[in-house]
Amino acid sequence: MDTRFDLFSNELSLKFNKRFANAALVIQQSPLPASTQELVSLRASQINGCGWCIDFHVKEAVAAGEDPIRLHLVAAWRESTVFTEAEQAALAFAEEGTRLADAGQGVSDETWELVRKHYDDDQVAALVCLVALINAANRMAVIVHQKGGSYQAGKFADMAH
Repeated sequence: MDTRFDLFSNELSLKFNKRFANAALVIQQSPLPASTQELVSLRASQINGCGWCIDFHVKEAVAAGEDPIRLHLVAAWRESTVFTEAEQAALAFAEEGTRLADAGQGVSDETWELVRKHYDDDQVAALVCLVALINAANRMAVIVHQKGGSYQAGKFADMAH
């Protein structure tokens, strides 16, 4: 299946993407650890089947020095020993925040308590915004059949200006 529509060449979607990148920059500059941001984005993208976003977040994480073994194990984080308790809480939050229709209640009280145990208010705010933002990005890319595989790390570094 070919890409249906180029979201990076249309004037209206380009304006939107610039604002989207500015929103992402707020999260990137937050005190939520960058590695946690990439793990959360990768897990939500895996759940949503977004090849473009999986490609993007794996390559950005590797470029930032993330261990590829951890990236390979994100989909099976519960059966892995390479994630901290805080990262596990964030990954559970990402899953529950992504699978809203499946859970009925959204993020469980148990997961919320784990997140609050490991993250301060600014980090929680960033985590909530990140899960919402990556799910929006996943939906845009999946709707237009944007394919993964061609992304180059740092490609959008100057978009948020």
